[in-house]
Order: sequence, then C-alpha cells, then structure tokens
Amino acid sequence: MLRASVDAALVRPAQRASGRVQVPGDKSISHRYALFGAIADGTTRITGYSSGADCAATLACLRALGVPIEAAGGTVRVTGRGLRGLTPAAGPVDAANSGTTMRLLAGLAAAHPFRTVIVGDASLTRRPMRRVMAPLTEMGATIQAHDGRPPLTIDGAALNGIMYRPEVPSAQVKSSVLLAGLHASGRTVVVEPAATRDHTERALSAFGVIVDRDGLQVAVEGGQRLAGRTLTVPGDISGAAFWGALAAGLPGSVVHIDGVGLNPSRTALLEILRRSGAEVEATTEDEAANEPIGRVTIATGTRRSFAIAPEEVPAVIDELPALGALGALLPEGSTMEVRGAAELRVKESDRISALARGFRAMGAEITEYPDGFRIDARPLQGGATVDAAGDHRLAMAFAIAACGAAAPTTIAGAGAVDVSYPGFFSELERLTTAGDGR
Repeated sequence: MLRASVDAALVRPAQRASGRVQVPGDKSISHRYALFGAIADGTTRITGYSSGADCAATLACLRALGVPIEAAGGTVRVTGRGLRGLTPAAGPVDAANSGTTMRLLAGLAAAHPFRTVIVGDASLTRRPMRRVMAPLTEMGATIQAHDGRPPLTIDGAALNGIMYRPEVPSAQVKSSVLLAGLHASGRTVVVEPAATRDHTERALSAFGVIVDRDGLQVAVEGGQRLAGRTLTVPGDISGAAFWGALAAGLPGSVVHIDGVGLNPSRTALLEILRRSGAEVEATTEDEAANEPIGRVTIATGTRRSFAIAPEEVPAVIDELPALGALGALLPEGSTMEVRGAAELRVKESDRISALARGFRAMGAEITEYPDGFRIDARPLQGGATVDAAGDHRLAMAFAIAACGAAAPTTIAGAGAVDVSYPGFFSELERLTTAGDGR
C-alpha cells in the first residue's frame, strides 16, 4: 500500500480501513505539562509525553534555560525551578517548528530579568508573533522582532497583571499571558472572543493553582506556587482526526482509537464527523489531571455533505486539514465547506493554498476563499506528486485522501509528520492493509 523514503511517501489506493490504534500523546497537553513542571516546586513526572519533534523542542528550550530534564521511553522527569527560577541560556533557544513552544515560552521569558532570544526554523520564522508580543509588552516586558515575526528577543522584567482581550481566539495567546500572569503582581485576566481549548486552565488547577473561570473569562492571581505532579498525557485527538477522516471517508471502514483525550473543548471534531454521516461512539473511561480519557470508534455511515461555520472553527482549527481530506473522499456531488478559518493561512504553511494545490493535483475540485475553502467532491485520480510544504498536518491529510484515489499518490515532504506523529505512515499501512484483508 505504501512505500516511504527519507522524505517522500507513495500512498496506494485502499479499499477500506479497519483496526485499533493508539495515537501519540497530546501535543498541547505535553507542552503545558513540561512548561508548568519547569516552574513548579519539586519534581514532575510525565508519562505518555508526545513523541513528536515539537514537544521535544519545548524540552530542549527548557534545558537551555536551566531546567534539569530526563526523558526516556515516553516518560519525562522535570525538576522544577519554581517561579522566576529559570536561568539565562548560553545562546538563542531554538523552538524549531513549534509555534506553541515559542508563544508559551515567551510568557515565561517575559517574567525573568534577563535577555532570552527565541529562534525557530524557516517555517516558524514566517509566523506572526505580535499577538503575544502585545500583551507581554503591556505587562512590562520588552520584546523585539522582525516585523512581528521571529526571532524574538525578550528582555524580561517585573510584570504587572492586566486584563487582555485578544482580537483572534487563540489558546496559545491565552496560555502565554496566563503563564506571565503567574509571575506578575496582581491579577491577570484574559477575555476570549470565542472559547478555545482549555488545557492550560485544567493543567494549572492540577498543579495547585487557583484559576477563576467565568464564561469566556479566565483569571489568575500572580505569585501562586505550583507543586510538582505525576501526570499522564492522553492520546492526541488532533492526530486521531486523521483516522476518523479515513474511517468516515472509505466505505466499509471501522477504526477504534484507544486512550484518546476527550476534553470537551476538543471534541467538536466528533460532532462534525457525525454531521458528515459517520457513525461515532465515544466513551470516557478515565480522568487524569482533570483531562477525560477514553475510546472512540468511527465507522463509515451514509456519507454526505457537511459544512463548518465560522463560530465552530476555533474548536477544530488543527483538525481542518483532516476534515478537508474527508471532504475529498465524499461521494460525487457532495460538498464540504469551511469559512471563518483565515488563521489557517498563518500556520506551519498557508494551509488553505497548500491544501488546495495538493487536492487539485489529485483531481479534486476545490475553491479557495480568503478564510476557507470548498470541496465539490468527485472521484480522485491520484497519480500525482503533492507537496506537503513542510507541514505535518498537510502530509497526513494528503495521505488520507490518497487512500481513496484511483492511482498511487506521492507525497513530497512526508517526513514532516515527525513533528506530531512519528510512525504515522506505518500505522496507515497497517490499518489499510488489514482493511484490504491482507
């Protein structure tokens, strides 16, 4: 079904997908547990830490800032330095491809009285950072950047709490401001324009911080101490989204996903899969550090058109490439549309344009909007080479769509999947080979 080289993958058509899978640890939660453990008192032990390169970048940055960290076999041990306990790095700290690392780490660096330079790879250097620079500067830090883009040069200072109203819904901005607020004098309040994932609030509570939540408003008092914890990271529902799209899009498929996070701020994906006609069953089996964990089963149902409204986008922003792949697999005459997703243009790539180019090369009919796209489903021809543009979610989206094409598809830049899901292509081969009865 699949042949992979160092940075390309050949994905062959598949009849169906079936089997059981466990996805890597949740990226969002892994970042946060490591960062909060770094400023906690005592030791934090994290099992199920994400195996992806993004979360490894967070550990590398924290080590550079004086945090003792041991990592082996998916378990990470962080020896906390306490509030304001980081030490100056010997040189720039490298967030690699991880926007989450850069934005959240900026909140910590802003509270420490020394200069921190945070750099990243070519992709990250193109991503906008004014959205975190503005509130952190308002709190008292000094931050320099090139036209609002990395690298960031942060001169930390004694911070003051603020009330901040982001213009764009962003869990990363919210988290950065709250991290800074823990070190600030007084109270820090973030009022979101729309609800975003709440892993930061849940994790802070698990570390012993009192977090005040009231609708779209979240607040912390500065100076609260965090206590080291033993924590388990659930499976990443954003990674699971690709298996959901595969099972929903290939007739006769059924995929079981074990140990996945079922945080209510992330499960809008499941409702959208149901809207597309998929049969979805989700069962919560456990809870760890305020995060529900369980099992999800997705099976092909009566595939049909579906749309994602602007107000739904913040809850599924990372899952939109997977849902786009599902749109490409719908029966001819069906449509999939998303609007209000301009944020996709400033991710690891311009995901709207890159997704459109790739799907068109595979034979799809796709209309690109400034803030989204529309797919008018028709049989995919495949037989093309598509470019993942260095973006892990695009590489996986193209692979899922390619399973429903008439001819094999080559995905250039397939190695980008290691950012969030090492082993993705092996799992794809296993699930689709089993589905073909081989």
